[in-house]
Amino acid sequence: MNDKELVANEALKYVKNGMTIGLGTGSTANIFIEALAKKIKEESLDVKVVASSTVSQLKAQEVGLDYISLDQISKINLYVDGADELTKKLEVLKGRGYDLVREKLLAQASESFIVIGDKSKYVSKIGENYPIPVEITPFAWKITKNIIEKIAEDCVLRPNAAGDAFAITSCGNYVLDCKFKYSDLSKLNHEIASIPGVIEHGIFVKLAKVVLVANDGEIIKYN
Repeated sequence: MNDKELVANEALKYVKNGMTIGLGTGSTANIFIEALAKKIKEESLDVKVVASSTVSQLKAQEVGLDYISLDQISKINLYVDGADELTKKLEVLKGRGYDLVREKLLAQASESFIVIGDKSKYVSKIGENYPIPVEITPFAWKITKNIIEKIAEDCVLRPNAAGDAFAITSCGNYVLDCKFKYSDLSKLNHEIASIPGVIEHGIFVKLAKVVLVANDGEIIKYN
């Protein structure tokens, strides 16, 4: 069992009968989805799932999970997702994909947000390996970008995979990938969110209840 499989299976310990569970997106999240389907079948559990993206929705339906749409719920019991970066302080960076709004909604709506990853995701400070994504409205995006650049060192409008247009989020917005020099992540979190035209961003602070990190066959738990 590799580290991704190990940490995904560790997250299964938080699954209880009768739960509504939010499913994350990415390679580690996919392993969790598959493991969850197996657990539900073997233990005859009554579990419903919602998804943070169309990709995870399709994966859930493919493995036979009882999928419900986000507009059918007001809260969930458990949300399990990966991260682009994470720290011992339970700070998380997400957003390399295009579903920041849904991911943040599920994180805030969940009674317990569990972040899973391997040692490659661990950083001493958020933004160490990746820029911080900021989802913005297409309307007057240059104005919004200009305001953000007053507190950022660099901001680049994310291109699509083909490189011939701007990337579009699942909510129809643009993404700025930004580098910030900061000393207080919570303060930066609020500063970005307060800028007109900003819809969401990839900083997750005071949301994760537990971070599970796989490190060469061992699980390290931060809570």
